[in-house]
Parts: sequence; C-alpha cells; structure tokens
Amino acid sequence: MKLDDWQEKFLSTEGDKILCCGRQIGKSEICSMDAGEYAVKNAKKVVLMIAPTERQAFALFNKTLDYLLANHKLTIKKGKDRPTKTKINLKNGTKIYCLPTGISGIGIRFLTVHRLYIDECSRVPEEVFSAVTPMLLTTGGDTIMLSTPAGREGAFANTFINKDDAYNSFTRFSYSSEEVIKNREICDTWSTFQREKALEHLERERSRMSALEYAQEYEGELVDELRQFFPTELIKECMQIREGFTSEGLTSPLSSSNSSFSKYKRFLGVDVARMGKDESVLFAVEDRVGVGWEIDKKIFTKQLLTETTEDILVMDRAYDFKQIFIDDGGLGVGVYDPLLVHSQTKRKVVAINNASRSISRDGDRKKRLLKEDLYNNLKVMMEQGKVKLKECNDTYQSLKSIQAEYSGGKLRLFGNYSHICESIIRAFWGFRTKSLNIYIF
Repeated sequence: MKLDDWQEKFLSTEGDKILCCGRQIGKSEICSMDAGEYAVKNAKKVVLMIAPTERQAFALFNKTLDYLLANHKLTIKKGKDRPTKTKINLKNGTKIYCLPTGISGIGIRFLTVHRLYIDECSRVPEEVFSAVTPMLLTTGGDTIMLSTPAGREGAFANTFINKDDAYNSFTRFSYSSEEVIKNREICDTWSTFQREKALEHLERERSRMSALEYAQEYEGELVDELRQFFPTELIKECMQIREGFTSEGLTSPLSSSNSSFSKYKRFLGVDVARMGKDESVLFAVEDRVGVGWEIDKKIFTKQLLTETTEDILVMDRAYDFKQIFIDDGGLGVGVYDPLLVHSQTKRKVVAINNASRSISRDGDRKKRLLKEDLYNNLKVMMEQGKVKLKECNDTYQSLKSIQAEYSGGKLRLFGNYSHICESIIRAFWGFRTKSLNIYIF
C-alpha cells in the first residue's frame, strides 16, 4: 500500500498524537500500522486499543492483526497463546489488548499500559478518560487519539483545541476527506477511477447534508452549532434496568418479559438496515402504567429482508405486540409489505416514514408524521421519567450520537450510529398512538 504523505509523517512522529480528520481518509489503517510496528520493535510492552462500542474497538484491533499477519507473521505466538478476539501475544513479550470502553470504563481499569489508542475518541464518555489515563502514569507511555469530531465539547475536542501545558505534548493532525483524496498518489491500490468516484460521492454528500454536518463529517471541523440531542446525563438516568431487575422496585426478574401472556401492552420498533451496511434492529417495550420498559432488543447484520421479516414474526409470537412500527421507506418496504398481508401481523403493523399515513380503517383521516415528532416524543418521555432502558453501551452510544442543528427555524436530526435509536423512537411512538384506531386490514 502506497502511503499518503501525511501517513508517513504520522508514522515517523513519536509521542502523543491526535488525529481530528474527515471520514474515510485512512485513520484506522495508519494507526494499525503504527501499533503493529511499535509492538514488534518494543519488547515486553502493553498496547491497549479502546473505542466506545465493541464493534468499533474490534475494527482497529482486527486491522492491526491483519497488518502483523501480512508483515510480521513470525512474531505472533501460536498454540494456546494464539490471537483471540481481544488479545494478541507476540514472541517478544508484548501484548495488544482490545476492549470496548463501556459507559464508565470500569471494565478496563486492570491494565498498566505503554501505548493507548482511542478510536472514535470524540464519542468516548468523559468518565472513561478518568479510568484509562492513570494506566500510563508509571510507564511514560503515549496516547493516540483518532476520530471524526462531534462538536467542541469533551476530552477529544479539548485536547485538539487547547495548546496549553496540559496538552502541548500532542502532535496534531487534521485533514479533510477531499484534501486527502485529491492528493493521494495514483498507484496499484488507488486508481484515477477510484479518485473520481470518491469525489463524486463527496459531492452527493455535500448536497445531501447541511453545511455544518458536512464540515464535521468530511472536513474534520469542530463545529459549535451542532448539539447532542439527548443529554448524556438524561440517557444515563433512563438506563435503570439491570440484569434480573423489574419495575416493581427494581429487584426481581421481569416475570412477563419472556411470555406472550401479559397484562401490559407491548410495542415493537423496527429499523431495517440499508443494503446490509448497517444493522437491523428490533426494539421491544412494555407499557407499564404509562412508563415504557425495555423488554428485548435484537440486532442483526447483513441478513436478507425475508430473514428480518421472519425474525419479527418470531418475536411477535413470543411477545404478542399491540403494534409494530416500521419505516417502510427504502428497503423497509421489503419487510413492511409481507407483514401487512400476514394474518399474524396485518392488524398490528404501522408504517412510519415521515410521510402522510392513514390512521383510520377507511383511510380518510391522515396525519403528517415528522422525524422530529418521533424524537421529541422520546425525549419528553425521558425527561418525564417514563423511559426505562437496560444498561447497554450500544444503546447509550446510539442515543448519544444523535445531533441536532437548527437551520432556517427548522430542526434537523442526524447521527452516524443511529440505527438503535431509530428503532427506539418508533417503539415509544406507541405511547402516543395507542388510543388511535390505526389497524390495517
């Protein structure tokens, strides 16, 4: 692989480093090379890679393992010490760990670290930094932060912006996606055709996004005007369900969560993946006297629409939902239409795709449902203490990723890890519509 000039500079730079850049420029690739070379050349060290979610942490870790297998295969231990999903042992005694941070970082406090890589750093909770930075206290180790930005708040933004004594050890790297694509040298792995297609893609994204969103996602700018829609503390306050806990005092198992018989109404929110690139999510809640309790969540990757349809039918047989809310736009229609004609779900399924939808049997009454209606409904219920979610870092990160922008008096909501949140807002819409006659024949 022919390295870009900035990548060669990054590899040759020692000490603390921070990458605040646009998307898809090769941040994780160059950091995997950086980590691999450090591990091979330095014996008896500990390298730790963390990210907000398990999926994100594994991404950088797997690229590092691939790099080592391609370039330093003989340095990797075999047998009982062979690589696992979370650890690589090298023959020189160096170990590379991969761990998700969780909400507080409590699960990663056990290590003493010589080099720390923090991927998707702009979305790592503040509490995590208090947990991980002491790991470097006695080793004099380096910290490498890499991320696209998410506003001007948090440890990542503070590290990049501030250049006082507390932060002057960091070498800063900042590049836009367009800048990297235009300057990348044509070679065996980067053709003129790829460059042209990439620039076309950026133009489509520029026309689709607002100026602020594009500046953040592709130009790597720390934007003031974008704000997190669900406050961090509000999300944490709603995550009250721990394993074996219930609404009756949070002390005993959810007695009705695994049975179709229940005195409570249940709702399912569905978000269908886009062409297999994202995750399809089924999110189930139970209405306990006006308070919505999460009872189940299923996440599927790279599966057929027919498989998603069958998963919904299986889940409905287990929980007997009052209503099933699904986005029937795009690929969602491939799941919605079969449910609409199936005898089990035809009276339950409700289409939500930000357009006019019938809410009566004869189709005369219509209501225009906007995206902000769905999000505002969930936020109000959260603020009123009517949302009880299970402690789950993936759910936490999805809610936290939603950002809001006011433009021309209108609210615009978006997020790059929104699929779980999209299923949640649909499930909780049942609390607004449960009195309406929206059955479909």
